[in-house]
Amino acid sequence: MASVTASKPYPPGIHVPSLTWFQGTNEQEIDWDVQSKHLEFLVKSGLHGIVLAGTNGEAVTLSHSEKSELVRRTREIAIKAGRPDLTITLGAGGQCTRDVIAETRLAKDAGADYVLVLTPSYFHFAMNQDAIVSFFQELADASPLPIVIYNFPGVVAGLDLNSEMLETLGKHPNIVGVKLTCGGIAKVARVRAAFEPEQFSALAGQSDWLTPALAVGGTGVITGIANLFPKYCIEIYDLFLAGKTKEAEAAQLKLAKMEWGFAKGGINGTKWVTAKILGYPLESCHCRRPYPQYVDAAKQDWILTTCSILIEDEAQLNARN
Repeated sequence: MASVTASKPYPPGIHVPSLTWFQGTNEQEIDWDVQSKHLEFLVKSGLHGIVLAGTNGEAVTLSHSEKSELVRRTREIAIKAGRPDLTITLGAGGQCTRDVIAETRLAKDAGADYVLVLTPSYFHFAMNQDAIVSFFQELADASPLPIVIYNFPGVVAGLDLNSEMLETLGKHPNIVGVKLTCGGIAKVARVRAAFEPEQFSALAGQSDWLTPALAVGGTGVITGIANLFPKYCIEIYDLFLAGKTKEAEAAQLKLAKMEWGFAKGGINGTKWVTAKILGYPLESCHCRRPYPQYVDAAKQDWILTTCSILIEDEAQLNARN
């Protein structure tokens, strides 16, 4: 059993679930040239943390060795960029407790700082409230790394951790936070009412409600938007913390318009438009099969138009910094 003394708090701020880039071949091995270029872009942007093998990173398609190498390369790039202590979180998933525990050990050995864990859902009909709470408690007892709960009903057959469950789990010393991709702003408030952020914190699961989350005690966001516009996401966070709430809200509204592109486009659309705007080879933007390719010209035009509204703002922030 791992030590269950109090774990280090999850760092506040803007964390990005990095995209994973694959070669445009039948085997679809990771394109390490593009992957390293993208990781360097994210590290040098000033983001507060990088999440590997999350939903945007196509976690369910990645092998153990690929996950380990992603962590290793990210840390290496961070060290070269002068950010050796950059927070790295690894998605640790599976459909039985034993396998998820094994993934947390893999994450520790690879050099990650935290693990992000979804509720197992293959036997969703048996995963009642007690079963879900017991899963995370057993996992937290055994994990060598602090755990961030990943509450995303949309990918786990509708299983949703309510505020009562979060209050119970937040008392465990090795469970440090929750990513709320359920959109539950009230859960953010209830988590903050029950815990100091140093013990257990709530993060928004999308950046289009970052300022509302911060306003009721959230500590930040894990957002796919930061794959393309990291500086803009950081700017909203910094403005809010500086007390410039009107400016933060105005920036938030503009980002929300752009984020609809990622939301409607899906992961394949997200990868396509990110590659298009950042100049990556488009043959490396496809998701691992059977996820369909984003090849419809009308959809491509729409997502490019929708997402391009922040290009100038991002460039200005880069020039300023």
